[in-house]
Amino acid sequence: MSDVKAVKDLVDKYNKLKTEIGKVIIGQHEAVSFTLLSVFCGGHSLLVGVPGLAKTLLVNTVSDALGLHFKRIQFTPDLMPSDILGSEILDENRHFKFIKGPIFSNIILADEINRTPPKTQAALLEAMQERSVTVSGNHYKLDLPFFVLATQNPIEQEGTYPLPEAQLDRFMFSIYLEYPSFEEEVAVVKSTTGNKKEIIKSLFSAEEIVEIQKLIRKIPVADNVIEYAVRLVGKTRPKSKEATDLVKSYLDWGAGPRASQNLILAAKAHAAINGKFSPDIENVKAVAIPILSHRIVKNYKAEAEGVSVADIINSLL
Repeated sequence: MSDVKAVKDLVDKYNKLKTEIGKVIIGQHEAVSFTLLSVFCGGHSLLVGVPGLAKTLLVNTVSDALGLHFKRIQFTPDLMPSDILGSEILDENRHFKFIKGPIFSNIILADEINRTPPKTQAALLEAMQERSVTVSGNHYKLDLPFFVLATQNPIEQEGTYPLPEAQLDRFMFSIYLEYPSFEEEVAVVKSTTGNKKEIIKSLFSAEEIVEIQKLIRKIPVADNVIEYAVRLVGKTRPKSKEATDLVKSYLDWGAGPRASQNLILAAKAHAAINGKFSPDIENVKAVAIPILSHRIVKNYKAEAEGVSVADIINSLL
């Protein structure tokens, strides 16, 4: 199949995928789009929202529609790294045998990742970056495709362990789920309080998703688009020559080079699902907020004056 036909097929299947997910997830169009983009790019996502906004249901529905294996890990203060990765046990023949943990799946829902201590959060790092885990000196490869979709509750911060910046940077997107509109909430209540259950069809296979990831990386990008993305990331750094007065006043730290890489990769995927064969600056702008928002650190002045991360990013576009 030619790459041109592959992109056209992707557009068609993406639209069917959104329709299929829409049977269960009402509203939250941006969250669904960015979650699918991260899957097509091979990146991980952080879902941030108050309880009850269907974060878990969204991940579950996406995994069903993509035809992937799904495991949910509820992060708690007493969770140990071996609870995620697996551990060696002594079998009846007195030989050590490795029992795989829940990390051995295609989609991992890391529920309330900030509820668990840093030691356990760090157990995810190697898996997220290397697509492999090391237990008792033995190296185990994870099945591809592999995605971590972690959820965070922005309220109730007592007794939580905020993710360090280095770990936040591993997530391609930070996706904020908003409250539904009045009409959407009415539709949610109608659909969830009856006895009708929607059946989600699997439209993809693991092999197809790996092929889509390869296709996305093959998409060519003009130099001016790459330069725009790099310049945009550079503007978020308060000590940079290109930093605006707003950035110098309200930010302590800007985004690193991984942000530039992810901007281009996400722009390629955004262009492909919209039927374009190469991304332009508009595609970079479309993915800028979820890619940059968790990579820049506001200062106390920004908090005191109610300046949001989205306001700062929009001023740079």
